Amino acid sequence: LKSVGPKLVPFFKSVSVYFILLAEQPSLLTACFKCLPIISLIVFVLLHGISLSQEYTFSRRILTGLIFSCIGDALLVWPSCFTPGMCMFALAQIMYISAFGFIPLNIALGTILYAMCSLVIYALMPGLNGILVIGVPVYTVLLTTMAWRAISRVQFYKELWTWTKLCSCIGSICFLISDTLLGFHYFHTPLPYSQVSIMLTYYAAQLGIALSAVGSKNSNNNNNNSNDKDDAALIKG
Repeated sequence: LKSVGPKLVPFFKSVSVYFILLAEQPSLLTACFKCLPIISLIVFVLLHGISLSQEYTFSRRILTGLIFSCIGDALLVWPSCFTPGMCMFALAQIMYISAFGFIPLNIALGTILYAMCSLVIYALMPGLNGILVIGVPVYTVLLTTMAWRAISRVQFYKELWTWTKLCSCIGSICFLISDTLLGFHYFHTPLPYSQVSIMLTYYAAQLGIALSAVGSKNSNNNNNNSNDKDDAALIKG
């Protein structure tokens, strides 16, 4: 943890600058200030080590997700680029899902989250038109899947959780909150202080997900050990 703090200083500084300026007019400068915190997280992941070897697969996928998110952030500064921006974030969610994996499955949690996802889509549908009628539901399902996979990794009852897995869990929940607020603000009812609430939860989300890359070389080993224990339990049963 001591080695993590100093590397996050640029992130917290850039987030502070963004909220101090809180620019609303679409411009390249606005896009730069909005993207700086995510660029800081990209550098953070890189500083913790990355290569093309298999042991860095998790980090590479998180890094790629952050890059797609950064592009999406820049595009969403301009309202006319909402659809391309959403597509970038959809790709980011796919990368996060592939990083978190599907073990353990936790069907019960998935059922609850997808039920909530259906309610959100139902509430937003009247305000959607054009390609967004398809795009928003698809993105919402991807976002929900990402959260399902991130939360499922935290196995308190098996004592297989780590602080990095907990960070990705909290980050995914913040992502759900952020994008739900954004969806309701644009397609249902305008919300007060929307920019602050949406971006604050968004930056917290990306921070949590980026932190999951710390010590990620052990993630695959932990998952394999978990699978071995489950298999052994089945054999004994």
